[in-house]
Amino acid sequence: MDFVIRPALPTDHAPLGDITAQAYLQDGLLDFGESDEYLGELRNVAKRAAAAEVLVAADNGRVLGGVTFVPSGGPMADVARPAEAEIRMLAVAREARGRGVGEALVRACIDRARTTDGCTGIVLSTQRTMHTAHRIYERLGFVRTPERDWNPLAHLDDITLLTYQLTL
Repeated sequence: MDFVIRPALPTDHAPLGDITAQAYLQDGLLDFGESDEYLGELRNVAKRAAAAEVLVAADNGRVLGGVTFVPSGGPMADVARPAEAEIRMLAVAREARGRGVGEALVRACIDRARTTDGCTGIVLSTQRTMHTAHRIYERLGFVRTPERDWNPLAHLDDITLLTYQLTL
């Protein structure tokens, strides 16, 4: 691995916010009505870091990607149940894709969940079109939990997020 996974520093917030927003925009993942509002959330790494643990992959100080790890009971959890951690907003810069950055970030979250007292599993939500991410999750042992799929924007029928779970 020619990069390191570490907690995000305040100086990482702006670059990671840009990477996250660009990943969602360039991959066509913001095609719903509230995209501008959600784009602001994707860029607001400082807000995420205040409520959860934000990890980055960095190469000589350059941010390649990041993820938000929400411990059990964390305020940023969307679908986690008691004793479950949650992964949110995984994103890798387009130029860093294919280097194992996304998988390394997910593995770091799994490691954190395993060392969290009382944590029995980890969950995440993903869009239907995030096929590369789905392959990473499945390779690492996550299984689809269709009974937990959900719609963050109930007034828009076509935005159903798929859920995955890993039992620790």
